[in-house]
Amino acid sequence: LEFSNSMCKIAWCLMVLATCWHRGHAEEGKNLQSLGHISMVIVGGTGDLAKKYLWQGFFHLYATEVAKSYTFSFYGGGLVSAEKGTPLLFGILKGLTCPPELTAERCALVKDQFLRLSQYVQVKTSEDYGRLSQQIQQQLEQEGLAEAGRLFYMSIPAFAYADVAEKINSSCRPSAGAWLRVVLEKPFGHDLGSAQILATQLGAFLLEEEMYRIDHYLGKQVVSQILPFRKKNNKFLEPIWNKHHIERIEIVLKETLDCKGRIQFYDQYGVIRDILQNHLTEIMTLTMMNIPANLSNSKEILQNKLQVLSGLEQLDKSSVVIGQYQGYTAEVQEELNKTKDYFSLTPTFAGVVIFTSNPLYDGIPIFMTSGKMLDERVGYVRVLFKNNMFCIQDYNSVQCKPQQIIFYLGHGGLQYPAILVSKNLFKPALVNSGWKEVTERKDISILGLALSDYHIQTPAEPREAYYELISKVLHGRRHSFVSTENLMASWAFWTPLLDSLAHTFPRPYPGGKANSDLLNFHLHSRQVTFVSEALVNVIQQGQEENFQVMQGKYRSAEMVSAWAKELVVRLASDLQGAAEEALQNHGQFHLALSGGSSPIALFLQLALHQYTFPWSSTHVWLADERCVPPTEVDSNFRSIHDQLLHNIRIPYFNIHPMPVQLNERLCVEEDGGALLYENEIKRHINASSFHYILLGVGQDGHTASLFQDSKLDDHGETLVTLTESPVKPHRRMSLTFTAINKAHRVGVLVMGKRKHELITQLSRIKGESYKYPITKVQPTNGNLTWYIDYDALLG
Repeated sequence: LEFSNSMCKIAWCLMVLATCWHRGHAEEGKNLQSLGHISMVIVGGTGDLAKKYLWQGFFHLYATEVAKSYTFSFYGGGLVSAEKGTPLLFGILKGLTCPPELTAERCALVKDQFLRLSQYVQVKTSEDYGRLSQQIQQQLEQEGLAEAGRLFYMSIPAFAYADVAEKINSSCRPSAGAWLRVVLEKPFGHDLGSAQILATQLGAFLLEEEMYRIDHYLGKQVVSQILPFRKKNNKFLEPIWNKHHIERIEIVLKETLDCKGRIQFYDQYGVIRDILQNHLTEIMTLTMMNIPANLSNSKEILQNKLQVLSGLEQLDKSSVVIGQYQGYTAEVQEELNKTKDYFSLTPTFAGVVIFTSNPLYDGIPIFMTSGKMLDERVGYVRVLFKNNMFCIQDYNSVQCKPQQIIFYLGHGGLQYPAILVSKNLFKPALVNSGWKEVTERKDISILGLALSDYHIQTPAEPREAYYELISKVLHGRRHSFVSTENLMASWAFWTPLLDSLAHTFPRPYPGGKANSDLLNFHLHSRQVTFVSEALVNVIQQGQEENFQVMQGKYRSAEMVSAWAKELVVRLASDLQGAAEEALQNHGQFHLALSGGSSPIALFLQLALHQYTFPWSSTHVWLADERCVPPTEVDSNFRSIHDQLLHNIRIPYFNIHPMPVQLNERLCVEEDGGALLYENEIKRHINASSFHYILLGVGQDGHTASLFQDSKLDDHGETLVTLTESPVKPHRRMSLTFTAINKAHRVGVLVMGKRKHELITQLSRIKGESYKYPITKVQPTNGNLTWYIDYDALLG
């Protein structure tokens, strides 16, 4: 009887288990049906990228998702026929490897299933895309599946994106209620203009939420955890993640390979477009953006990234150093069939310093650098903190060592991806359950610290970037991709620098360890330069080296001439001499500066090299101003601020911008801005006589903002007036000739070959000419000096 009861109990338990099992599988089937079927298409499915990364990523995705509530089909699309394409595709698929967590038996089963679900299709015409859509729809009906969505991965050149998007839109959209997601590989244009054109073309066929611009660095495990790490450790980071504690940020990607095999692409793009504008810029936004309240909120994350991009200060040639490895031009000549005298200006190395106007990071230099043929393959973000500890002895004490956080992308000395926090900062929490602490300590150093001086965490299992990102496309996590708005902001930031470098010769470097210190660069104020001098063969353009600074007469006034660089050095020295004389005689130096492009080099010379200039006793005024808000790039004050005032120590009350914006209006006569500035001059300057006024001269002969039609003789004793320019922005404010001719000294700076004809014309004019307002500059009791470079003087 006891045996019989026991058997009954066992039978009852088995029945319960069986019921639970059936219920569980019925529920899974229900979920399977509710979430539906996904069709995944790689357009360019037998190409190099698909072969190396994409099919492996799709297979890992399938191996992860197969036990969940989606069903899948996979298509490799190409231009050739199915007869030719099918063997190519299955040659790729047979080489797929399973995720390490799968057993050999499970691996074989999953791989067999994946092969059965994959096929090659020709996608050349709109009719081809229509047939693919019919095939998908037929499968859904036969198997009783609901369509969840269609994913198209564009593994094709960017010039074909719009054409394929048009075909998808017209012939292969999913059924109502299902989503469409189209993945796009870089490049997304080569400058702001081309990116805008491409975005407009794509926008005609795809909605913004349907486009997933992929940057595979955002799929790297360490990069994807920068935000989660910052949020998880915010109680430690929030007090120190700012300009008061961060000394610098370094974003580095070094490569040892050359460009062979990629020259067709690389010579059009170069290192800045290939690496800095996308990969490293995206990493920078993750490092500096405000931490979102919800890490799953794509809209908030993308908006916070955009705020970082919009706050970056404009770059110019002084913000960058560029180089090119010595064998590059020979590779270009060979692969592009160029002649032996062809020389490429494409940089293969770049080092850039970036600053932001964001008050949280104001003044922190962000170094961004990448290059080919360097000494090691490594990538990292290094946040170095200020260490105010001064150690008298025991220098190896942990408190005396650098304080830093490193997001280490892999390779290099460490070999694996990791987040490292120096022990003199804090012990970080693990970013998530898929990460582990590293207890093993190799006998190596990473960026100045032994491994034993770091808390280290690393992913428990390595994951390929493409798998991570394909998974995020599947789940619609748009924040791991580049939005149209963010793409335009990035190109708007980088394009002016790229334009300025178009005709710049990169520094040659031999490659590898032989580079030594040749590519090291340093920051002085906000300008970067190479540390070491390089011996470069330069084609002599003339007898420039034989010309020193020359003095003579021009229009009966003093003239100083030299090549541009020497001329600027001389003018800066003369300005300092005038300042020191004014201080000795009057206790203050009143300097009025003009806008335009000519004095920019002078401003940088004054800021970076005139170390003893008496700025604390100098008042800076404007000779003229455009009627635009002072924050706009057209503003003379903005130019003077960015190139000079921002880089020197000068009392706030010694800076006198022209009041062109009053009552939220620009240069309205009733607001009396000109009179306000005149009264300010009279209040500060004895007899309204500036110690020095620096002027330029336009090709039409105007100076300051005094043009031919400015009623030059109607100003009387007025010192400041509103004028009209023949070019936009038309409205201007300017010192009058009365104010200019009262000055103790006036300098006129003329530079560039475009001014040669003007200089020739002016040399023939005696006295004043209404056609050329500059001729009315005749200081009553002061000195006039012309500073003319040889390009303008000799043509």
